[in-house]
Amino acid sequence: MQHHLISSGPRPVAPFSHAVETDGWVFVTGQMPTDPAAPNAPLPEGIEAQTRRVVENLKIVLGGIGMGLEHVTMARIYLTQFERDYAALNALWPSFFAEGRLPARTTVGVTALAVGALVEIDLVARRP
Repeated sequence: MQHHLISSGPRPVAPFSHAVETDGWVFVTGQMPTDPAAPNAPLPEGIEAQTRRVVENLKIVLGGIGMGLEHVTMARIYLTQFERDYAALNALWPSFFAEGRLPARTTVGVTALAVGALVEIDLVARRP
């Protein structure tokens, strides 16, 4: 089992590895909409901007271990404003993946997320 902490990745907000890999399966810790270059900067405003930032952070983590979004098999998405933001998230989500290559997904509403985020996303990927 390999534990990955990506030096260019987002600063962890708790004690964890960015990703853990075992037998070709990669489990990526949920990422927040923080900017790795300015971790103390205010979060982007709105669900679309925060989702884009979260996906960029996920791409940084995956890229740090030689993978990309094309390797993602499952995504779990957590929203603090589920009823308000679910439709906007769904409209944006397909733009991150090749047509016809969407991963399996679960989306749930939660009462709060770290750093006051509107969205957090974790991934499961498979190394080819």
